[in-house]
Amino acid sequence: MPHDISLITTIAAALGFGLLFGMLAVRLRLPALVGYLAAGIVIGPATPGFVADLELSSQLAEIGVMLLMFGVGLHFSVDDLLEVRRIALPGAVLQIAAATAMGIALAHAWGWSFGAGVVFGLTLSVASTVVLLRALEDLGILDSINGRIAVGWLVVEDLVTVLVLVLLPALSGWLAGTDSAAGSGLWKTLAITLGQVGAFVALMLIVGRRLFPWLLWRVARTGSRELFTLCVIAAAVGIAYGSSKVFGVSFALGAFFAGMVLRESELSHRAAQETLPLRDAFSVLFFVSVGMLFDPQVLVQSPLQVLGVVAIIIFGKSLAAFLLVLLLRYPLNTALTVSASLAQIGEFSFILAGLGMSLGLLPKEAQSFILAGAMISIAANPLVFKAVAPLQRWLRANSEFVRRMERSTDPLAELPATVDHHVLTGQVVLVGYGRVGRRIADKLAAQGLPFVVAEQNREFVEQLRARGVPAVAGDAAEPAVLIQAHIARASILVIATPDAFAARTMIATARMLNPQVKIVVRTHSEAEAELLRKEHADEVLVGEHELAASMAEHALHAWKAMH
Repeated sequence: MPHDISLITTIAAALGFGLLFGMLAVRLRLPALVGYLAAGIVIGPATPGFVADLELSSQLAEIGVMLLMFGVGLHFSVDDLLEVRRIALPGAVLQIAAATAMGIALAHAWGWSFGAGVVFGLTLSVASTVVLLRALEDLGILDSINGRIAVGWLVVEDLVTVLVLVLLPALSGWLAGTDSAAGSGLWKTLAITLGQVGAFVALMLIVGRRLFPWLLWRVARTGSRELFTLCVIAAAVGIAYGSSKVFGVSFALGAFFAGMVLRESELSHRAAQETLPLRDAFSVLFFVSVGMLFDPQVLVQSPLQVLGVVAIIIFGKSLAAFLLVLLLRYPLNTALTVSASLAQIGEFSFILAGLGMSLGLLPKEAQSFILAGAMISIAANPLVFKAVAPLQRWLRANSEFVRRMERSTDPLAELPATVDHHVLTGQVVLVGYGRVGRRIADKLAAQGLPFVVAEQNREFVEQLRARGVPAVAGDAAEPAVLIQAHIARASILVIATPDAFAARTMIATARMLNPQVKIVVRTHSEAEAELLRKEHADEVLVGEHELAASMAEHALHAWKAMH
């Protein structure tokens, strides 16, 4: 019995070639995402041989967008964002504005319309959360303050982009210069759009955040793993589809809020874990479908245009972010890490470009320029991160501007003169005031022990000083920060940050300034612990070992109490 199997053929080709080229990319020490885009080029209409069904691929890509945005919402933490809001919020908004202005200028030079320039600039301004998270995990700095700032910065970018996705259809006529009712008609359209979005958001926050976690618990109590997974996927796709049909909002926004409301459940971690394989599979289909739209001839026919796009992505917006972070009085290392994090574009850029094309704002060749810029910037991103350390050393040695911006006239970079002298003699110097450092500080305060906190997050330093706790802002890997914390007169140095390489620098500085100081440091692995012991740390605590010891102790106490 003959039947059409174009859907099966498209999925099989996309996943098969995605696996092949993804493995090749990883072997070349590139992100697997580069391989998925390359797979799309191979099975797309721009290259000879097999051509997958482009229409079916676009529908599969829509499911990929839903699940990608659902994953972003499922991991979106308002608390984590609030911790870095003073740098992430203004920094991300201003960086998006700067990169969009660069895109508009480049588009104007090519003779494109203003509307095309706006959409083009926006696509170049937002980095890939997928690529960033993978890079930070590989470097082991995801939980560091620099990692949290970079992730918070991208979360703000994602939120701004979601807002753009909502408003762009309403503004498309005005941007294209074809909206004759540029006055009341435009404002009426915007009011209706924002009203629909507001109604959807209110419904999700008031009803959804109670209903869906409750439903998740009911399904979990059945003990069926497949029903639990089905419930999560049905909620993600169902909310995305329903929000589009009822409220007229995008699939992306609906799926994002589906993830946000399910995060309210205590089962959110299990939901993320159970749906990860399906989200990964459809994200591959999304990136492959994007690659199918790319025409490799653009690299030969328009090399200068592609070079201009890459220059904005890797250098233009990264430089803007670098200057913004320094102006906000954060250390050079933070500025370089955030800049490296932003030196690429990814999934949101493709979604924006697709919407711009469907609205008739972007010319056809724009998508090829954006795809070329994405592939080149993602492939180059590991090299950009590797350049952070040598560039930091070079700038400190050769740039008076950087040295002045880092430390000059910064009231948080020095301890207040009002700090009691007895606090600065025999005190504990605590480096890091994150989740671990905060608990250590509470224990020290409860015992009445004097301590000084060295922390990169300026908001934490301000909060500590408001409570009368001595604190200094800066990267403790710099000798000046430990000097300000009076390490020379300290009795103990406690390093509560997870960055082992920075910890080695801190240990060396502390030993040089105070050979008698006792040093306690945390780490995640035995290999890192061995490196730190070689640096003459007095006590190295491996997280898993301490957790196991604590659990064993509790079990022993419980057993003794029962017997």
